[in-house]
Amino acid sequence: MKKRLSKKALISVCTLIAVLLVLIIWTIWGNTALMVSTVTVSSNRIPAAFNGFRIAQVSDLHNAVFGENNAELLQILSECKPNIIVVTGDLVDAEHTDIDVALDFAKEAAQIAGTYYVTGNHEGSLSQYDELKTGLESMGVVVLEDASMQLEYNGEKVTLIGLSDPNFTLKGNMLGEVPAMVDTKLRGLIGDKDDYTILLSHRPELFETYVNCGVDLVLSGHAHGGQFRLPFIGGLVAPNQGLFPKYDAGLYTKGDTNMIVCRGLGNSIIPIRFNNRPEIVLLELIAE
Repeated sequence: MKKRLSKKALISVCTLIAVLLVLIIWTIWGNTALMVSTVTVSSNRIPAAFNGFRIAQVSDLHNAVFGENNAELLQILSECKPNIIVVTGDLVDAEHTDIDVALDFAKEAAQIAGTYYVTGNHEGSLSQYDELKTGLESMGVVVLEDASMQLEYNGEKVTLIGLSDPNFTLKGNMLGEVPAMVDTKLRGLIGDKDDYTILLSHRPELFETYVNCGVDLVLSGHAHGGQFRLPFIGGLVAPNQGLFPKYDAGLYTKGDTNMIVCRGLGNSIIPIRFNNRPEIVLLELIAE
């Protein structure tokens, strides 16, 4: 004769199933429910004209789509009322590339506010990168490839710098070549040190290099928030940082340098996130 489950065992099984269902639903929701993280950065080096200047940061989209034709993502960006939008790399996914989806998003973003773009490691592995770059520029997006420019607002200016991802030049970092290369590039781009400098660079693991070069503010991505975020611990794993990454999400400060790491929007090698909603960062500058 088959043994029937006791009432206590049956309750335990039902409870376990309910918990698993809730966890599955919560995880699915957490991979699609966009959120905006608002961050303020203050400095006496920020020109008075830039007080209240708003920067919306999009990172690591990886060809993800939120709403038909990214309508949900674009609506949230519009509601942020940014002065500029910055895209800090991995707009596309090298393994599942859709140039048209990326360009459709860029076209609409550029209608919301001036849009500035730097590459990520996926663009560095992309055979169609020239096509992507040409398309972005035709949409009015400013592509910054190891370049600096003056960002003017109400008669005053800051320096905006964009670094190409190291993946375009080096495919590894066995001998510490990447920090040395980035240091050389940055020192040549910073120029007038009297200007407040904002750096767009995909790689947060190079924070010490940014600090050593005297950058005021860095906007970065790449870490995907550590992909799986654990309570009281943070991210579990990130590219180029490994387990329990030091720079996975949020604001980091050392000396006079601030770095904001956006958790990003899409996924790549690991197809799901856990406890890590897709994120847009809305940064507001405060002049002291």
